[in-house]
Amino acid sequence: MTCPADALVIAGLVPMSTVDWPDHLTATVFLQGCPWNCFYCHNQALIPARTPGQVAWEEVRALLRRRRGLLDGVVLTGGEALRQDALADAAREVIDMGFQVGLHTAGPYPRRLWDMIASGLVDWVGLDIKALPEHYGQVVGRANAAAKAWESLEVLIEAAGRGGPDFEVRTTVVPGDVTADDAVEVARRVHAAGARVYALQQARSEGTSGEFDVVAPGWDGMCERMAERIEALGWDRFTYRPA
Repeated sequence: MTCPADALVIAGLVPMSTVDWPDHLTATVFLQGCPWNCFYCHNQALIPARTPGQVAWEEVRALLRRRRGLLDGVVLTGGEALRQDALADAAREVIDMGFQVGLHTAGPYPRRLWDMIASGLVDWVGLDIKALPEHYGQVVGRANAAAKAWESLEVLIEAAGRGGPDFEVRTTVVPGDVTADDAVEVARRVHAAGARVYALQQARSEGTSGEFDVVAPGWDGMCERMAERIEALGWDRFTYRPA
């Protein structure tokens, strides 16, 4: 019998991960398709929306049946997980099987994010805030992206005030780019808005278009100083993730 979640277009499945949800052991499901085209994306192959899936949702079900008591939850990521209509059905199945649901999103669909939260279908969210609003188009290659991403931050902060899911905001930085120029001010604005868990991440070259240098001279030291300034803003939890 076919279920709605079977419509998910899945690009990949990691059966066990310790890095996709802080302090949780998860299976991670990579969903195909993203409306944005960030030049430093290390999952470039997941951006095209028409690429056929490589993993059936039934394979995820079977994994979860075997891993009851071993995994804390499932992280739904991408690509952009919220792009797919079957996401809510998949999250509901995960919860019904006794697991928690984590979600990675870049924030292009704030209303869908709110619907997932309001329906009780997500326990934790990792939200990418990539740049200051005036520079967003340079990073994601699309107009009007900034308003969506920053609205998604507002959704999470409002939901948290009502007992909603925990969330982490993260910013990824690239040498010589607006992402690095903006990072400290982005963090300051995120903190001022009310978020209290933040991560600074160095971009990795694996899987990207290869059109930027992630080993520029002095870059590691620059990121470490950036991390110190961001941490000094005062968070409940701050994480620095080098490449």
